[in-house]
Amino acid sequence: MRKISNIIKKLKGFWKIFKQNKIGVAGLIILLLFIVLAIFAPFFATYPPLTTGAGEAFLNPSYKHFLGTDNLGRDLYSELLYGARITLIVSFIAVITSTVVGVFLGAIAGYYGGIVDSILMRITEMFLVIPPIFLALVLVAIFGANIVNIIIVISILSWPQTSRLVRAEILSLKERPYCKAAIASGASDFKIIFSELVPNTMTTIIVNMSLTQATAILIESALSFLGFGDSSMVSWGLMLNNAQEFFRQSWYMVFFPGISIFMVVLSLNLFGEGLNDVFNPRRKK
Repeated sequence: MRKISNIIKKLKGFWKIFKQNKIGVAGLIILLLFIVLAIFAPFFATYPPLTTGAGEAFLNPSYKHFLGTDNLGRDLYSELLYGARITLIVSFIAVITSTVVGVFLGAIAGYYGGIVDSILMRITEMFLVIPPIFLALVLVAIFGANIVNIIIVISILSWPQTSRLVRAEILSLKERPYCKAAIASGASDFKIIFSELVPNTMTTIIVNMSLTQATAILIESALSFLGFGDSSMVSWGLMLNNAQEFFRQSWYMVFFPGISIFMVVLSLNLFGEGLNDVFNPRRKK
């Protein structure tokens, strides 16, 4: 119970500071709105996703079809809600996976230094110098365009930046007195790295995760738009892919998924900036 009360106390303290950042709060509200719509898509949607013949083709937005219909008569409002699910889930899982990999490799490189650091950083830099979308297209073309492979590809593209950030933090933290005391006490390297050092990098990791998810959404949307997404599941990128031939006659087919991607990416960046101001108050001075 004491641990729970301490967590609640910390959350209240965090919110007290965070709510003062109006931009961060705005980003959080927009993000939560999309998350709620994605979770409760079956309740809010008026038609099943990818159901052809829900209405006539190219119907303008109306009371029956809030956002209109596409070239196959599918309800765009329902597709947009279910598309939010896929877009957010894919990006979230990819960010969690890439963060775990990036934190592990960055912590190892920063703590041990020397040849270990050199090897891991050269590998990291190799991924960073290759254009992300080019590498993503190559990997998806090789392994196939399904949701699992897309998550793996986004994870591969996202871990290097996390790794470099964590490495930089560890290089600084390992010189602190508490780390030297842990080494002198005979603690194992594993315990020092993951019990003493990594927990002290969590603020950097959390901020980076919010910004990385924004990038992951853009990559997933770009892959789907270019025809390398999972065609069996509706996503915002796939909606844009379907609309590219008809955007002159049916502007809403492009506008609504496009503005949704923009708003979610913007909200994640605003939320990340808000977190950064909370965790790094000296940055504002």
